[in-house]
Amino acid sequence: MIAAGDFRNGVTIEFEGNIYQIIEFQHVKPGKGAAFVRTKLKNIKSGGVIEKTFRPTEKCGKAHIDRKEMQYLYNDGDLFNFMDMESYDQIALNSDQIGDSLKFVKENEMVKIMSYKGDVFAVEPPLFVELEITECEPGVKGDTATGATKPCTVETGATLMVPLFVNQGDVIKIDTRTGEYLSRV
Repeated sequence: MIAAGDFRNGVTIEFEGNIYQIIEFQHVKPGKGAAFVRTKLKNIKSGGVIEKTFRPTEKCGKAHIDRKEMQYLYNDGDLFNFMDMESYDQIALNSDQIGDSLKFVKENEMVKIMSYKGDVFAVEPPLFVELEITECEPGVKGDTATGATKPCTVETGATLMVPLFVNQGDVIKIDTRTGEYLSRV
């Protein structure tokens, strides 16, 4: 159990039959009345965000989230297959459980599978990936003063905006959290 006065960002709690991660918290001490804790909670399974206030002495169950590193093997239609590199056990997850998290992940790369009591709810890709550009329009000369960008497709099939000097065949570094171009490799 964790008291509301001990809340920190990133802590996962069980509340009203759901699992929430604390995104923001703020201890408020008004001039009149008792202090309280204002929080923003993200539902881990649905992704929805709610705001809730707690008394500092109110307690919630602490939820333990398992993060296991696994190798992404391949996509077989609607199923995505992963393998545990220690036990060589394989699991298949459907596209509802995956969402857009594998947009920039190639086959045979390592990802983190997040689960609660054996129920997988998310896949966390590596923070940065290096991918080759497969399709890209040539940049227009003289259009660089504004920091212009152009759309490009990488080897996983995802599309992102890159600077004009990037060409087809270049290998680029991408931030998987935001989907933004970082640099050429």
